[in-house]
Amino acid sequence: MRSANGPPVSDAAHRTKQLAASLPWLQPKPRTILATASMATKILVVDDEPWVVQAIRGYLEEAHFEVVSAQDGAEALAQFERHAPALVVLDWMLPELDGLSVAQRIRKTSNVPIIMLTARVNEEDRIAGLQTGADDYVVKPFSARELEARVRAVLRRSTGRKTPVLEVGDLRMDQAEHRVWVRGEPVEPTAMEFDLLAFLMSHPGRVFTRLELLEAVRGETYESFERSVDSHIKRLRQKIEPDPRNPRYVLTVFGVGYKLAKEGG
Repeated sequence: MRSANGPPVSDAAHRTKQLAASLPWLQPKPRTILATASMATKILVVDDEPWVVQAIRGYLEEAHFEVVSAQDGAEALAQFERHAPALVVLDWMLPELDGLSVAQRIRKTSNVPIIMLTARVNEEDRIAGLQTGADDYVVKPFSARELEARVRAVLRRSTGRKTPVLEVGDLRMDQAEHRVWVRGEPVEPTAMEFDLLAFLMSHPGRVFTRLELLEAVRGETYESFERSVDSHIKRLRQKIEPDPRNPRYVLTVFGVGYKLAKEGG
């Protein structure tokens, strides 16, 4: 096949273009790209639909990200080990080894940011995704611009620290090096857990609602449900609390939200 004004176009590329054209949620929209902001940042995109992977790849590469891809869970883990990406965009419904299992295996060795893609919309499914350690959750159908914005926001949270070391009681955090210590022992929170703890440590004793916490760590109003904070707080407590069932650092204020104990426990 030959394009109207150019060299031959492969049948596969032509089919991909036709499929993408049939789904406006993946259509690129006119926008200004800041090339230097994400140059050389590597992203692993995992989806069992080849045309979805190709459409997302095209959009992110246009935005100057480097993209590697996989179409099933086993390949995703192999690509993750081979390329050490800065972020993973991971579809939930994968053949043989699903996205939740892939995320759980990644979390055993890495705190790399993970954005889950799924058509599942009920609250319990979203909670399950977040409990695996995912940092964000994008429901299909979604726009390519939304996905790019989520990618940039998660990367900004995980790599764009500017504030100095924070210390509250037994808790110590070096935001530049993305490190946390509890009573002198290192712990390894995910990007979202790190941001929540950093914000709470910056305001010890102050109570924040779930929505306030989400808006603070994302820099914008988060349109998802507020209960996602509960999942992140639960996982954070498992890492920093001597007894997660009776927390001494991150405290629940019933009917309101959460706060960090003023003296850090």
